[in-house]
Amino acid sequence: MKTVGVFDSGVGGLSVLRALLVELPDTRFVYLADNAFAPYGERSAAEVSQRSHRITGYLREVHAIDALVVACNTATALAVDSLRKTHPDLPIIGVEPALKPAVSLSRSGRIGVLATRGTLDSARFALLRERQASQAKGPLHFISQPCDGLAAAIERDDEDAIRALCERYILSLCKAAGSELDTVVLGCTHYPFAMSTLALLCGPTVTLVDTAVPVARRTREVLGAMTASPDAPALPPVLLATRDPQGLAHAVHRWLGLGVTAQLAQP
Repeated sequence: MKTVGVFDSGVGGLSVLRALLVELPDTRFVYLADNAFAPYGERSAAEVSQRSHRITGYLREVHAIDALVVACNTATALAVDSLRKTHPDLPIIGVEPALKPAVSLSRSGRIGVLATRGTLDSARFALLRERQASQAKGPLHFISQPCDGLAAAIERDDEDAIRALCERYILSLCKAAGSELDTVVLGCTHYPFAMSTLALLCGPTVTLVDTAVPVARRTREVLGAMTASPDAPALPPVLLATRDPQGLAHAVHRWLGLGVTAQLAQP
């Protein structure tokens, strides 16, 4: 049985873990929420890189992982390249805003991107955006909307704040994008947990796109594992948190429907 490490600054990466459990039910997952430093999107590039390297080293040393999923757009943008250089023998799968799938879905070519400033300001995101623009067969325009505080509100499970922030950012995005906006990329792994609110605010003519399922499928390809029977029960993940493990366990119960306890970790 293979062991895959998954980490995020907090509970956002659970949206990726949820897809991984479906895609690879016979795999052991170790999920680490670095919630003592959450959210990454509002920290410096140096801090995010340092934490990513410490967590990767910890997961390798203590949990003997066979592969790593960086289930955070900000950490992917700021640290995945250096992680791969430092750990060349470890398969590392990152997450990126799903611009390519959004381009294929959009009819107007006007695509909104909701993400943290850390992701939107990164060189990696700029290259991703430029690559999609260069390959587009028609007019293409990405409208980026930084969502300060939204990941933190989801982390706190503060429904009033989540609603207010979603309203603010969707209004800003729609004002900038115009009436032809038809696709919105959820560029932070926290945001799928506000999917119902975002979908209501965007309306039925706008498609919301996230990356969890493609990342899970890519992980299966990297591991060289066959998809198990849909009836095979998923193994319960090992849950670790750098602060408030009970909060992580509560989030897993709410969003993944799993009654699993979490432990404190200090990488």
